[in-house]
Amino acid sequence: MGFADAPEDLLSRLAAIVGERHVLTSDADKDPYLKEPRDLYHGRSPAVLRPGSSAEIADILRLANETGTPVVPQGGNTGLVGGQTPDASGRELLLSTERLDAIRAIDAAGGTIVAEAGVVLERLQEAAAEAGMLFPLSLGAQGSCRIGGNISTNAGGTGVLAYGNTRSLVLGLEVVLPTGEIWDGLRGLLKDNTGYDLKQLFIGAEGTLGIITAAVLKLFPRPRGQAVAFVGLASPEDALKLFRLARDQAGSGLTAFELMPRILIEMLVKHLPGARDPLASPHPWYALVEFSSGRSEADATALVEGTLADGLEQDLLADAAIASSLDQAQQFWRMRHALSEIQKPEGASIKHDVSIPLDAVPDFIARASEAVTRVVPGGRVVGFGHMGDGNIHFNISQSPDMDRQKFLARAPDMHEAVYEVVAALRGSVAAEHGIGRYKRELLTTVKSEIELDLMRRIKQAFDPNNILNPGRIL
Repeated sequence: MGFADAPEDLLSRLAAIVGERHVLTSDADKDPYLKEPRDLYHGRSPAVLRPGSSAEIADILRLANETGTPVVPQGGNTGLVGGQTPDASGRELLLSTERLDAIRAIDAAGGTIVAEAGVVLERLQEAAAEAGMLFPLSLGAQGSCRIGGNISTNAGGTGVLAYGNTRSLVLGLEVVLPTGEIWDGLRGLLKDNTGYDLKQLFIGAEGTLGIITAAVLKLFPRPRGQAVAFVGLASPEDALKLFRLARDQAGSGLTAFELMPRILIEMLVKHLPGARDPLASPHPWYALVEFSSGRSEADATALVEGTLADGLEQDLLADAAIASSLDQAQQFWRMRHALSEIQKPEGASIKHDVSIPLDAVPDFIARASEAVTRVVPGGRVVGFGHMGDGNIHFNISQSPDMDRQKFLARAPDMHEAVYEVVAALRGSVAAEHGIGRYKRELLTTVKSEIELDLMRRIKQAFDPNNILNPGRIL
């Protein structure tokens, strides 16, 4: 029996599980959950469910299995590939994890924190800081994204260079399976060789195999010193050389290396309140570089000063500004985290979140830029991202005199041009935003048939009735 066969009965049974006030059915209440940040997907759903525990989620999924009702899990609704948005059928229930927002435990001595899926990333960072520790996952949406969604998409962010993707930060998970069973894998062990590492199946699975309800996460000692610099560069090639120099000198002390073009600095100054051009004169490219030290502030400062001095001597950079205070360092990072938002006032944007072998990043930027300008003459290339791990957000903004819809209509041709370059350089079409619905058809271009078949077999084993986030990834 599907939802359309007995809507009132199903709604009443769901209300009995989560309470009537946590079953949202009015258009006004549902609307914020049914559209996503890029405004590409507008879903329909009979109800938005707001369970308050893993037990309630288990009851919901058991009922969904019984009635053949599809369920779409959603965290902070910051995803960019349509994975958290119901489709247009009106059959998919939306399940928000926002009420699962407890931090269950912090063990500073053991370096772990146990957080429920609905905890906002920024709050998790603050809780770690209050305990004198660091949770290093950091990204632009950290004020609204939730840790369950970060885990489900294996989020990257600006700390990957030193600490790895979200996958590297997870020690254990609590997951509700599509059948309604609860797997308690909340183990905080650094070593556990007892067979299959089941948690890895759910990390990056985008809610297709189970709903993550809690996690044991790694904490790290807070750096005793940090130094941040904005650097002016002539080209991505020079940026790559400077990155190698910084890595050679600082090793693990190099904690961030973010690349951005001049056009983004201009957009920041124009659209971000309080933003200033970081250097006295314009440069074609910029890098935001961060060094951290477990010893002292002076040690971090020495690292950045030594690296920049050697870079100047080797003609790798034209100018640099070292943050003179914590406030200025935070302002530099505020500019970096605003890069996605400040593109919106400039009109439509066609985005690509790709990963390229590090040595090939400059080649990718040059070849992809040439390819997209052939497709849409006048399109403004906005390529930026995490230079140190090869993750480039390769976006193209419409020119001011270009019609929005005509520009967006060229998206398929533009994607084809960019992903052709990605394939030639043996990169990935999805670096940190996942597959969702937006990139589902691209999987065949980067996954072999045996890989796809194994993924289908795993999905079938966990979700035989295909009720959990159907049509996403596969």
